[in-house]
Amino acid sequence: MSELITAELVDLDLSAETKDAAARSLAERMAASGRVTDLEGFLADVAAREAQMPTGLDGGIGIPHCRSTHVTEPTLAFGRSASGIDFGAPDGPADLIFLIAAPAGGDADHLSILSTLARHLMDGEFTGALRSATEPGRAASLIRGDAPEAGAAEATGADATGADEAGAGEAAEEPTTAAGEATPPAAPEPSTPAAAEPMAAAAEPTPPEPAAQPAVPFRIVAITSCPTGIAHTYMAAESLEKAGTAAGVEVFVETQGSAGFKRLDPQLVADADGVIFAHDVEVRDKERFAGKPIVDVGVKAGINRPAELIAEVRQKAARGEVSAPARPTAPMDKGAGATDSYATRLRKWLMTGVSYMVPFVAAGGLLIALAFAIGGYTINKAPSVADHFVWTEATSWAALLFQIGGVAFGFLVPVLAGFIAYGMADRPGLVPGFVGGAIALTINAGFLGGLIAGLIAGAVVMAIQRVTIPPVLRGIMPVVVIPLISSVIVGFLMFLVVGKPVAALQKGLTDWLSGLSGANAIILGAILGLMMCFDLGGPLNKVAYAFAVGGLANPNEGSLKVMAAVMAAGMVPPLAMALATTVRGRLFTKAERENGKAAWVLGASFITEGAIPFAAADPLRVIPSAMAGGAVTGALSMAFGCTLRAPHGGIFVVPLIGQPLLYLLAIAIGTCVSTALVILLKGLRGASAGSPADTPASDASGVTVAA
Repeated sequence: MSELITAELVDLDLSAETKDAAARSLAERMAASGRVTDLEGFLADVAAREAQMPTGLDGGIGIPHCRSTHVTEPTLAFGRSASGIDFGAPDGPADLIFLIAAPAGGDADHLSILSTLARHLMDGEFTGALRSATEPGRAASLIRGDAPEAGAAEATGADATGADEAGAGEAAEEPTTAAGEATPPAAPEPSTPAAAEPMAAAAEPTPPEPAAQPAVPFRIVAITSCPTGIAHTYMAAESLEKAGTAAGVEVFVETQGSAGFKRLDPQLVADADGVIFAHDVEVRDKERFAGKPIVDVGVKAGINRPAELIAEVRQKAARGEVSAPARPTAPMDKGAGATDSYATRLRKWLMTGVSYMVPFVAAGGLLIALAFAIGGYTINKAPSVADHFVWTEATSWAALLFQIGGVAFGFLVPVLAGFIAYGMADRPGLVPGFVGGAIALTINAGFLGGLIAGLIAGAVVMAIQRVTIPPVLRGIMPVVVIPLISSVIVGFLMFLVVGKPVAALQKGLTDWLSGLSGANAIILGAILGLMMCFDLGGPLNKVAYAFAVGGLANPNEGSLKVMAAVMAAGMVPPLAMALATTVRGRLFTKAERENGKAAWVLGASFITEGAIPFAAADPLRVIPSAMAGGAVTGALSMAFGCTLRAPHGGIFVVPLIGQPLLYLLAIAIGTCVSTALVILLKGLRGASAGSPADTPASDASGVTVAA
């Protein structure tokens, strides 16, 4: 593997005037060295990271950075500006600019080296050496922390490169160790009281005096994290550790960065007097710190004002201010931000249930489809294979497949309800959720009943969890009390309150679907097609899919048409992108053309997510084009009267489709519509830019880079 930075990646006379120009200039050096495959794509990722939060730091430092699929290996480029460039730092422009590029799956060793650099940026002597460097090779060596440079510095007593040597030697472990382990020069300090020197002077003549000192200094545990987890995470950790040493306070930091993280020792957390969260992404396992004084700030506050944060947490501890006791956190809420709306959380809960339901749909639905293919549509009237099975008869095997699939399909509603409740209230929600889902089947409330049962079960368990329970009873709560009480409440509500109205609504929906014809069916098909192609496997896509699958539980002519329209529309986006990259490849980057080859198979298999790479790179052109083609396909499938008994499979279940030739025609027409639109829109973009469509594969000077 190449070195992280070389002389070719250093520009000691960076002439750029803006941060975008600076990033481009340094990125071009990365592209020239073969470490960035798509210059424009990489710069778009850098700009997206910059939009989240400015990357300027006090002390004249700018650290634009990102993780990108366009990066082949972890790389760092360095530029020094004479006039300074504004990166949004409070104290003014930056003259030292570090562009950090990590691949999407960057390895831990190189990311650890990047974290070591981030810590060294807090060292004034290190940055001073970079400002005085006259050779690119010297600057690259300083940043790498090469042993010869560090050894020379030690011989002259220079601390900056000595710090490099220490950091480089421990880079692989630094992100996962406590503060004292990560910075050896400061290691003795945490166990030494603030008045260590006077105490040492008086220790021999006056033995009793050391006993008067505090046995343990004030102890703080901290979490640092940033969106990318490359630079700010470790700079904040270094800043807090140094401020703690200066204040005579023990500070132990857990860096939740890209190189992975090792949780602080539970005993260390239990003994801590205060907690500091300096983060811009959700703290993992936050409940560990409940019941302690907590200061919660952004990661840049940890870098810029660590002493204030330490003083603040000490003041909170002195006043006895502590956070609320830990409460069980649902899986779908563990990554939720404090500002997430109820609608956002509701969507996550529902998507949890749907995601766990889909494997049952695929297994059960495809088994039923195979049974129909082998034994015909009358196989549903076959006797139980437990009572009658002939090994040599195909109909017996078809009946076996149908009955296994039917059992799997019977879990759809209970699984949906159970895992909606699980998403809301964690494992205690499973029992009442499954009970509520089973009741929904019993009273014929169907798919809608399962949705409501899951929400009720989750809400009931969450309410029970908020009740203050005597410590002696806490051990039996999740095993006995919560399942018992929540199941009784959910069962009562489903049987006697909401169940019958929902069952009536479900029956009305089923009757409406079975009576769909003419314009109504075509409009519904178009709407479902738009939903399937709007977010390409996201929440809206899953809503349309779940609606179609719900109809298969009690199939009729209308619900089978809906299933056919949904699958046909979902196949269009990846097929259209595959076709577009084939007929007008110059409009797409090399990576997109490679994705296009895979999209043929993904689209044919009804995996709508195959179009996501194209939509992520150019959403304003790809998504509207996909939606137009999906709407056309959904409408035509309905107009042609196509039906489908399998919930998945793409072209591989065509023999199970009613009107198969017309079905394939609808998919082909929709694919052509999407292809034509995306080519037209991308062509207009290329014409307006006045440059070849392969601009992303060209450098800023106009010299085309080989794709």
